[in-house]
Amino acid sequence: MSRREKVGASGAASGFRAHTAPFKSKFRDTMQTSPPAGPPRRPSATPPSAPGGFENTPLTIDIPPSRRELSHHDIIFTGSGSEYFRIWIVNLLLMLLTLGLYYPWAKVRKLRYFYGNTIVAGYPLAYHADARQSFRGFLLVAALMAVYSLAGQTSPLASGLAGLILAAIWPALFRASLQFRMGNTSWRGLRMGFNGSLKDAYLVFLTPMALVIGTGVLMAVIMPFLGQALGHVASLLIGLAMLLMLALIGPYTWWRLKRYQHSHYTLGQLQTQFKAGFGDVSRVFLQTSLLGLGALVLLGGMLAVMLARSGLSLRSPGTPEVWTALLGQASILLIGFGLLTQFLVGAFYTSRMHNLVWGRTGNRQMRFKGHLHVGAVARVSAVNLFLLALTLGLYWPFALVAMTRLKLHAIEVISRLSPEQLMARASPAQNDAAGDFAADLIGVDVGL
Repeated sequence: MSRREKVGASGAASGFRAHTAPFKSKFRDTMQTSPPAGPPRRPSATPPSAPGGFENTPLTIDIPPSRRELSHHDIIFTGSGSEYFRIWIVNLLLMLLTLGLYYPWAKVRKLRYFYGNTIVAGYPLAYHADARQSFRGFLLVAALMAVYSLAGQTSPLASGLAGLILAAIWPALFRASLQFRMGNTSWRGLRMGFNGSLKDAYLVFLTPMALVIGTGVLMAVIMPFLGQALGHVASLLIGLAMLLMLALIGPYTWWRLKRYQHSHYTLGQLQTQFKAGFGDVSRVFLQTSLLGLGALVLLGGMLAVMLARSGLSLRSPGTPEVWTALLGQASILLIGFGLLTQFLVGAFYTSRMHNLVWGRTGNRQMRFKGHLHVGAVARVSAVNLFLLALTLGLYWPFALVAMTRLKLHAIEVISRLSPEQLMARASPAQNDAAGDFAADLIGVDVGL
């Protein structure tokens, strides 16, 4: 290259650098400026597709469970009353022909139908129990009940001893029943389970029983001495407090029972937990009791108005015709009170307890949510009762399907894992096996 060409090229380069200097300075200032303040953005697990129609390779990012997006899955029940009616009527006829011995086969057929029509996250449940195993458990429970009945006809002492024996083994039967039912239930081929211990099963019943016995002993032994030392008013208040304690034994036992059940359901390595406390359960029982008490007060007020309008009193007892009319009106009121209790008070308890139990069941990866409404339960209960009376009980399969559909559709599964991730995480525990007391009572399923 000649000297003139070199000088020309050098001048052109110098001119280009001078022309681009402002842009370089602006770019440098922009790069040195600190980024705007704000929370860091979470990286996406799958980057956007590259231009030109090519797809980038997906990134695998381990996001903590607390930051994963939630997926919601409704539980769907696809059964119908007409389909279950055919199963029910055949089961009923065969049970009558075999004097009840067909009951285990009838129960297995029923559970297979209901489980097979329960869809969870797009996949149905399955029930795999063998009716012959259930038959052995059925014979065991039937023999125990027969011994208890015969002992009751022999003497009060024999009846008491048989009752104690039955109460002593009942927690073990209850635990074996849960293990049998859950161990024969599967979802996408993965068996469920129940890992509650035998000790906890006995504590579920023994603790409330000890409280009942202790309260009874205190009332029988201490109350006479308190009446002499503190007076009748103080002893009456203490007696009312003890009666209140006895009234709380029912909710307390129910809470311990549900906590034992819902804290030990398993799906592979996943195990549920029950977060509801005794106060939560007592609140539902208290609200239901107050609602029932309000209905009882309303009934008493209406009866008092009827009595006042009839003109009856101690001075004017009235004629038999007046009493007949009054008793007829009172009977109508009592029937109305029973229906009000069934449809409103019962529906209130069913919906509130359903939402509480399922809303407090789950773990870090998966939990449930209940949204059963009082009005829906009352409406379905009213229709079921009316049609049962109209058909002399033949509507029972349709009523059971309608209530089952209502309750299952009111449960929502909320998960941080997709069904495929859940299967991948749960599958390794499918091969776990351990000796268990339920192996001695295999097939015991008392329908709890």
